[in-house]
Amino acid sequence: MTSQKPRYLAVAQRKQAELAAAIPTEWRLPTHSIPEGMLSFSESITVGPKSYQRVRVMDIPRTCGILTPKELEITEKYDVRSLVAEMTGGRLKAEDVVRGFCKRAAIAQQLTRCLTEPLFDRALQRARELDDHFQRTGAPIGPLHGLPVSVKDTFNIKGVDSSIGLSALAFQPAKANAPLVDLLQSLGAVVIAKTNVPQTLATLDSCNHLFGRTLNPLNWKWTAGGSTGGEGALLAMRGSMVGFGTDIGGSIRVPAMCQGIYGFKPSVGRVPFGGQQSGQIEGKSRIGLQAVAGPLARSVADINTVMAEIVPRAELFGADCIPGSWPSQSVPITLGPSRKFTIGVLKTDGLVTPLPPITRILNEVASNLRRTPGIEVVDIPILSVLPKCQGVAGRLMGVDDGSHMLDLIESMGEELIPWLQGRMKRGKALTVVQLANLQAQRVEIEQEMMKMWTLTTSQASSGTRSVDAIICPVAPHPVPEIDRYNAVGYSSMFVLLDYPAGSVPVRSFTESDLELGREIDAPVLGSWDKANRQLWDEKTVDRRVYLGSPLSVQVVTPKQHDYQLFQAMEIVDRAVQGHGTSTSAKL
Repeated sequence: MTSQKPRYLAVAQRKQAELAAAIPTEWRLPTHSIPEGMLSFSESITVGPKSYQRVRVMDIPRTCGILTPKELEITEKYDVRSLVAEMTGGRLKAEDVVRGFCKRAAIAQQLTRCLTEPLFDRALQRARELDDHFQRTGAPIGPLHGLPVSVKDTFNIKGVDSSIGLSALAFQPAKANAPLVDLLQSLGAVVIAKTNVPQTLATLDSCNHLFGRTLNPLNWKWTAGGSTGGEGALLAMRGSMVGFGTDIGGSIRVPAMCQGIYGFKPSVGRVPFGGQQSGQIEGKSRIGLQAVAGPLARSVADINTVMAEIVPRAELFGADCIPGSWPSQSVPITLGPSRKFTIGVLKTDGLVTPLPPITRILNEVASNLRRTPGIEVVDIPILSVLPKCQGVAGRLMGVDDGSHMLDLIESMGEELIPWLQGRMKRGKALTVVQLANLQAQRVEIEQEMMKMWTLTTSQASSGTRSVDAIICPVAPHPVPEIDRYNAVGYSSMFVLLDYPAGSVPVRSFTESDLELGREIDAPVLGSWDKANRQLWDEKTVDRRVYLGSPLSVQVVTPKQHDYQLFQAMEIVDRAVQGHGTSTSAKL
């Protein structure tokens, strides 16, 4: 007697067919345009990283013939501000802009599996409405009139699934928009797609049984990151102007790092977060670790443009938001002999020692900053509570027993994806007393970490010096192969502390970064550090796999200093570009 197939297989097959049908025939790549080695849907989930060819697909949108010369110009020439200006100036129609990005998103999907819900038909209809309004009135609808944007699959859009890669949640369309979606639409932006995430939203490699594995367009061997990995791939391939994701352990900054773009994790309350599907019990984030929503983009300027429109209006849309302001025009930092912008360098979290290329890129950026007029660079000491951040953040993420998510997965006969097997299991929910003790530890850490922003020096007349921003690694390792992302402490600690933090690409990994034959001789700090070293140990990895991968740094500012984070990211970005070609420019 033949055993019955798990229920999720039929659901996945139906969902895949629906996704494929959303791509018009004339937008589909011919077979010869897709590199050999593109794995089937089912193979993409279980195959090991060595089975992937080393393939870069970034140039295919330009060479496949699907995009017209005008559409190539539309999708490649402009930043957010200038593209909107072309539409509000009557030189471009919103329909032409949205069609160009929809086509490019369709191409990206066929090469990376970055989409979950293509919204091309409704996006084009909305673009036509914008054009009709502009033609009748001569006025745009909102300051982001016609801007093509995308959102992580977690955000609800009325009439569309928020399945988050779980078959148990498929074909259950949302009944209302997430507040962020309503806000974006009120600004005139057009949501063209929702993007892929990992099973459980709890891994840093975007892979699930419903949509498969999102591939990194820079190299199929590298992880695309997670949990906002689909956004990262789509943005890298210019299939959207700005993407919106969420971040609780690095889920915006990690995909940005993996694909050489910019990611911005704001403070709590700056961007509406509600109206999402998480697969978790309702209200969990209010008692554990609170995630935030934020943008991914291809430039610091694009992040500034969208945040300038979102932050002042956020409190009118999101019940979880606070009043905020963001200058509509960039406010220059006043610098002079008596006031320098001070950037601290945090070289390690004291728990996982960064691998040599990560230390090197951090030192390079610090050196560039020291040569920048008006900038002072100081070293940040390793506070005793710093190594505790990752553990406390991790426990706050898992305050429940995990049953709600596992019930959803098991109800359809799904297996855990390879990375989660052996790592995720039912636990025991914390009691109120245990949770209170954990939050008390958090308060102690928050209080102690405030010392990072004031350094006692003999040179300072007041005895203290204010630190405006800090640079540190996004991760203690380069962009790894699929399913090999390691420590999350460098990103999760700033969610624990609610510090705004962003990822800035610097340059690509080169031959000089390999240090072949040279191993790390420093003492191993613990299990996380040991696992990290396996990504550099020539017995366990061929370091040449990192060649060409993006190297980034993380920029951090104090709580609620979100505009200052933009300014600091801009300073770092200009310092990097002033002393070499930035990764984003090369990609």
